[in-house]
Amino acid sequence: MMPSRLIILVSAAILAGVLLVALVGPWLSPYAYDDAGADKLAAPSAAHWLGTDANGRDVLTRVCHGARLSLLVGAVGALTSLGVGVGYGTVSGYLGGKVDGAMMRFVDVLYSLPRLIIVILLISVLDEACKDFFNRLGLIFFQEYSRLLLLFAGLGLVEWLTMARIVRGQVLALKERQFVQAAQVLGQTRLRIMCRHLLPNLGGIILVYLTLTVPAVILEESFLSFLGLGVQAPQASWGTLLSEGAGFINPISIAWWLLAGAGAFMALTLLALNFLGDALRDRFDPRARAKR
Repeated sequence: MMPSRLIILVSAAILAGVLLVALVGPWLSPYAYDDAGADKLAAPSAAHWLGTDANGRDVLTRVCHGARLSLLVGAVGALTSLGVGVGYGTVSGYLGGKVDGAMMRFVDVLYSLPRLIIVILLISVLDEACKDFFNRLGLIFFQEYSRLLLLFAGLGLVEWLTMARIVRGQVLALKERQFVQAAQVLGQTRLRIMCRHLLPNLGGIILVYLTLTVPAVILEESFLSFLGLGVQAPQASWGTLLSEGAGFINPISIAWWLLAGAGAFMALTLLALNFLGDALRDRFDPRARAKR
């Protein structure tokens, strides 16, 4: 079995490569992501390394451009869930008692609800309202991306539950430690104790959770985009590219390259993130290190 340090280095190198492709790839490509050409559904060639789609657009350029949106959704959604989950779990664990019980029951109720259905309802119900709101403010740019903003918020606000439980459990153990009790005796406020003494000791588990949440958010965004509820044309994410490619897999003709590019990039990114999260967990968890 590969040592955790090597896994971290390999996974980080893969993620850095994917990020570099996402940032630089569309600029280096001779094609624009939304430019239609005469060669429609052309197989991979020297001119188009991953072929073209039904509108004659270069697939490789669209995959690189789609990486930007998919990674952005994953990062923003994970950071949103991180902020909500860490804050909620810290407050619940430190206050304890009835407050902790009530806050955790609320988490249990949310756990019982299908999370993607909540995101779908959020997008369906609020999309037009957001567009009208931005239109009244004269923010035409944000009006165009209202669904994408709702996607950011929705995915972030349904992924925080697990983090809240994990942080709460850690805080319950940490608040019994001597350095926390000493801070209480010195008269430090609850907010100061949580920010100065508890949160810094949660850095390892927060980092692990972040690397494991990003792929979950990317998968959920891809599923929603596959259903037509995520990123809208002519913008592209890996989910929309997979959705478009799936329509050309039939008994008559198989344009396999429409799925291969986006699928390979997405699979490689998710694998690297999951391996990175597992390796970081092993390094930060002394019990896991002892077993290995």
